[in-house]
Amino acid sequence: MCHSYATESLRLGAALQDVQDALGHADPRTTRRYDRSRHNLDRSPNYLLATALTSENAR
Repeated sequence: MCHSYATESLRLGAALQDVQDALGHADPRTTRRYDRSRHNLDRSPNYLLATALTSENAR
C-alpha cells in the first residue's frame, strides 16, 4: 500500500519531500526509490493496458 501511495502521489506531481513526510521516511533516499520505480510503470504492459481501459471508460 505504501508503494502505491508513494508512486501515484509522485506521478501526480506531489513534491518528494511532501511524500517523504506523509510516509514518515527519515531518509529521502527511501522515498526516491519510489520515484525511480515509477518510471518503470511507463514501460509496463499492465500499466499501459490499465491506463487505456481507464481512459476508454471515462469517455
